[in-house]
Amino acid sequence: MISLSQRSQNVTPSSTLAITAKINALIADGVDVVKFGAGEPDFDTPDYIKQAAIAALDAGFTKYTPVPGTPELREAITEKFKRDNGLRYEPSQVIVSCGAKHTIYNIFQAICDPGDEVIFAAPYWVSYPEQIKLAGAVPRVIETTPAQNFCMVPDQVEAAITSKTKAILVNSPSNPTGTTYDLDTLKAIADLAVKHQVYLISDEIYEALLYDGATHQSPASFNAETKAITFVVNGVSKAYSMTGWRIGYTAGPEDAVSAMSRIQSHSTSNPTSIAQKAAVVALNDNKSQDAVEAMRKAFEERRDVICQRFDEINGVSYVKPQGAFYIFPDFSEHYGRTIGGQKIEGSMDITDYLLNSAGVGVVPGNGFGADNHLRLSFATSLTEINRGLDRIKKALE
Repeated sequence: MISLSQRSQNVTPSSTLAITAKINALIADGVDVVKFGAGEPDFDTPDYIKQAAIAALDAGFTKYTPVPGTPELREAITEKFKRDNGLRYEPSQVIVSCGAKHTIYNIFQAICDPGDEVIFAAPYWVSYPEQIKLAGAVPRVIETTPAQNFCMVPDQVEAAITSKTKAILVNSPSNPTGTTYDLDTLKAIADLAVKHQVYLISDEIYEALLYDGATHQSPASFNAETKAITFVVNGVSKAYSMTGWRIGYTAGPEDAVSAMSRIQSHSTSNPTSIAQKAAVVALNDNKSQDAVEAMRKAFEERRDVICQRFDEINGVSYVKPQGAFYIFPDFSEHYGRTIGGQKIEGSMDITDYLLNSAGVGVVPGNGFGADNHLRLSFATSLTEINRGLDRIKKALE
């Protein structure tokens, strides 16, 4: 039998996409399932953004564009960075890719050689370690705790830096925990990146979704030295409810962005032309910012409700999310139990139990490097949140 590549065999599938597919298959069979799995807003893309795509179709804007994105969109991105983050970039320092996931993949492909190490925190987004491995590099995972707000502290980062370190990766607000880094910690980590001359990758895809009056500051804005080594990653998926449009982007060191463009030219070429036209409107139109704020307020209300409901459930603890639309509660007090005839030993077991016995779809924490936890997305209605938490409470009792 002809063998597959070692690379492909070393990569595990996305647990979030796998559970979402399983949930959707059950729903298609007529099963009543409350969905907490998908990492995407439940709101529709605003109409005026969709109309921009329709206008692009009508105008015949359906051909190849420049690989790193249209000049119009790259200019809109530089204006976004200036307006929202106080950052000034030239369009040549910006590349648009097929979603922020693709953007991060391209970064690792551009900067990593075999054996290089990338430092990041656990719990982590499921694709970080797999993308690092696909680039031939080594994930250096720093374990964090609820007491740390699931954030790396500078001493941990410094202890993890070696001669092989190529980058430090920070995700704030975080998927899966919804937690954010405080400014002092973020500055200290950025200073370490400058001191050791390693790249800093700042995944800011949930930037617009912050709660309790919090504001976002990109580490690239701290000083010129930090900006020179930082990739600021963002996109339109979460803020504008455009997950399926697949538009992500980064601004960073011009030589690295140029390398990413060369790599992208041999994989996807340009992002979808029509989606790029829609993204320009999303970033430029004042109505977009109003739509983002309306969604943010709805998510904050849902965050409050899901936290209140978890307070009613024995044996479950959580860190209150400060951003994004996830909560990452610890269910490990229930491990070792047999519930409804099923032995619960880890996050996969309790995920299966809740789905099959209670009709609740959640994502197991093992894919995020935290087997004691489950991830629930509260990007769903208050009615569904309450229905789902009723079922979880009953199932555990």
